[in-house]
Amino acid sequence: MLVDLLIRNAHILTQDPAHPQAQELWIHDGKIIAVDEGPDCGLQARRTIDAAGSTVVPGFNDVHAHSVWFGLTLLEADLSAARSPEDVYAVIEEASVPLAANEWVVASGFSPLLVAGAQPDRDRLDEAAGGRPVWIKHSSGHACTLNGVALDLVLKDVDPDRPIEGGVIVRDESGRPTGLLEENAMRLVQDLMLPYPLETIERALDLATTHYLSEGITSVTDAGIAGGWIGHSPREFVAYQNARDKGLLSVRMQPMLVLDALHPVTGHASEPQARGIGAGIRTGLGDDWLRLGSVKIFSDGSLLGSTAYMTEEYVGCTHNHGYLQMDAQELRSAALEAYRAGWAIAMHAIGDRAIDHAIDIISEAQEAYGLNSLPNRIEHGGVLRPDQLDRIAEAGIVVVPQPHFITEFGDGMARLLGPQRTEMSYPAKSLLQRGSILPGSSDRPVSEGRPLNVMQSFVERVTPSGAVYGPAERITAAEALAAYTTGSAAATGAADTKGRLSPGYLADLVFLDQDPTAVAASDIAATQVLATMVGGHVRFGTDRFPAAKTDTTELAPALSGKETP
Repeated sequence: MLVDLLIRNAHILTQDPAHPQAQELWIHDGKIIAVDEGPDCGLQARRTIDAAGSTVVPGFNDVHAHSVWFGLTLLEADLSAARSPEDVYAVIEEASVPLAANEWVVASGFSPLLVAGAQPDRDRLDEAAGGRPVWIKHSSGHACTLNGVALDLVLKDVDPDRPIEGGVIVRDESGRPTGLLEENAMRLVQDLMLPYPLETIERALDLATTHYLSEGITSVTDAGIAGGWIGHSPREFVAYQNARDKGLLSVRMQPMLVLDALHPVTGHASEPQARGIGAGIRTGLGDDWLRLGSVKIFSDGSLLGSTAYMTEEYVGCTHNHGYLQMDAQELRSAALEAYRAGWAIAMHAIGDRAIDHAIDIISEAQEAYGLNSLPNRIEHGGVLRPDQLDRIAEAGIVVVPQPHFITEFGDGMARLLGPQRTEMSYPAKSLLQRGSILPGSSDRPVSEGRPLNVMQSFVERVTPSGAVYGPAERITAAEALAAYTTGSAAATGAADTKGRLSPGYLADLVFLDQDPTAVAASDIAATQVLATMVGGHVRFGTDRFPAAKTDTTELAPALSGKETP
């Protein structure tokens, strides 16, 4: 049999317990058809890649990221390096120089935790921007900061005495808005600035997914599109389809629609009320390149912004337990209506009180209507009590933690939580010990998204100050690699097609310069991605691993179809 490609002379970590290590992979039509078959297997390859002893692993799969948001940050002013308000003003001033007099200055990546909780002054922002409106997007995604000019625009028709459900316009002691908008209050500025043109969203996807390839990422779940304060257009999924059609989608994508994008869908009188989109489209529609995921439901806010819903108040924040973003009963009803319509649930829940609600709702949905085509999930799991971990394991719910939050923001999170809750924060080992699925994810661009960096965070759990954050939750490098491969595949309903280098699985894989499971924990992130293959094609690193064409002169009668490019 003549196949498309042979990869030989490799150190392959297959993630298949029946055959954990290998040296050769035979690939045809985008899939692996054989592993270590030997010289007498009867297979011949049109092309051969000599891996020169490099380590090969399954493609990394980030099951919670925001690709459009990330792509846009590559087009906006960057505040990720700001360590003081003065740094912020300098970036805003520089970004405003080429803009028209009334054009908005849009900046991304600001983290209050990295500036000791300080907020930029609205008046200083006015000066820095030369009187232009300023919109600063916080890295948490749960708050933003405006200057005075922008505030005048977004608040001109707002009743100052009317509260915003699930959000806050922060004011100083005199009642003057400071410029900080939390949670649903961000809709005020988004109502002016959104929707983005589809072409802009497609450009963002192109930039984001091209970047992913350089990090060995071959699959991504985008956790919330098409609505709410995290979407960029009500037509956002069309941009994903357009990007794919134009060849701009470089990795496999599983976008989640946000709950706001769903609406009541009528059916037969005998059928219960359901919430979905037109024609009854639901979770699972699509193919291996682009498939609809769960419905993303926000229950609470952000630990970084002290708005995640806790049973006990934050340390040093009297009477602040965080809050839900909608009434608890409305949250339950909406989630159950979506589940009845065939949408798996991905519930954003960070505080332990919010997680109580999430477990209750998902358990009720599963008991009443059975399991969905995808596992139901709790996104983040910022603080998880032991009793909640037990309930999660029993119900088969997938928790999606982001260990790199610890590396970037751990000291600030520990201050807000206190020692006891820090030990229960963003667990990993506790999930594995209970037999739960542990996937790999980043929440990019909230946090660094390079998988090898996140894997090191899984293993080390070290904060910026060098403190160990919840040492009992450390896992091994092998377990961290499994999280980003088999764990992520299971969490996204693709355990039979992704995450392993075995016959029948997609030929998505990564060439590395060292084995990340065989080096010191502190050296995992130093591992370099040499090349990334998606569907049997090298899409990053072709200069390192060009495929040599095999002499098929004697096999000419057997050739059929097009040669693999």
